[in-house]
Amino acid sequence: MFDKLEDLVARYEEIMRQIAEPDIASDGAKFTELMKEQSELAPIVETFRAYQKQKQSIEDSLELLDAESDEEMRQLAKEELAEARASAEELENQLKVLLLPKDSNDDRNVIIEIRGGAGGDEAALFAAEVYRMYRHYAESRGWACEVMELEETGIGGMKKINFMVRGRGAYSTLKYESGVHRVQRVPATESGGRIHTSTVTVAVMPEAQEVDVVIDPADIRIDVMRASGNGGQCVNTTDSAVRLTHYPTGIVIYSQTEKSQLQNKNKAFALLRAKLYTMEMLRQQEEASARRLAQIGSGDRSEKIRTYNFPQGRVTDHRINLTLYKLDKILNGDLQELLDALMAADQAAKLAQQERD
Repeated sequence: MFDKLEDLVARYEEIMRQIAEPDIASDGAKFTELMKEQSELAPIVETFRAYQKQKQSIEDSLELLDAESDEEMRQLAKEELAEARASAEELENQLKVLLLPKDSNDDRNVIIEIRGGAGGDEAALFAAEVYRMYRHYAESRGWACEVMELEETGIGGMKKINFMVRGRGAYSTLKYESGVHRVQRVPATESGGRIHTSTVTVAVMPEAQEVDVVIDPADIRIDVMRASGNGGQCVNTTDSAVRLTHYPTGIVIYSQTEKSQLQNKNKAFALLRAKLYTMEMLRQQEEASARRLAQIGSGDRSEKIRTYNFPQGRVTDHRINLTLYKLDKILNGDLQELLDALMAADQAAKLAQQERD
């Protein structure tokens, strides 16, 4: 590990020298590429330098203990030695995490698909609440949300919604949300006060570029039609809605959120690319199960990952056995504690796998 760290420090210093050169500074593409690499290496280099400083402090304290006869000075050296050793251990653990293989999709924008599952209208209502939860969280991070595909019910619920979250680290943060989200509560329509259980499924997909997924035009059928439902004053007056059918997979995407047919078409293709990219990504993971990208849950939308229990005001994530009694805050977008715990558990699992390997 330390040989690799020394190599990374040397690379970091080389990048800093190159960035200062006039020829590089005037080359926009090269300068941007180097700055990106520099920003990725900086946390590792800074942590390693802090680790080296603590190791030097340990050596200094040990030398002082060997040479010093004054008991008060020896006691001070012992305290400094204990602090330096604890700090060095913590920094070494941080370095192990920083050196874990990076998910190549982590810096991408993300597309989230939410579907009402078991529970009919109640499931659709909860799907709408889950969407608002993610939207509020994204807004708190300064990320932008854009609806790509929406199928509503007549009572304020959502049968299905696909939306894009644009922002640095969006996929790396939200990728743990794929799976079945279960709600336990008394529906407003339940006169007997009985608790019902409903579910929604969530799929989290990294945004895919055209270079990531090649779609054969012969595999696509494009239908245009008039939009339906709530969509603005131009609804049912122009053929702006677009339906894509992908023959090889049977995927059908209907986009009508924009008034422009071209914009709806672009959204539909972006969603199709994300779905095809994710299908291929999951296929590769299954072929190399020992190197799964997601240690915390498989990302399979059939896996029950979380329960939202309204009578008890709690949210339980079943993958890490974490229960938080802050249901209202979480549904209002206060997800950071949950997401941090999932990320920490994922890192711990990967470190354990790395040590076994």
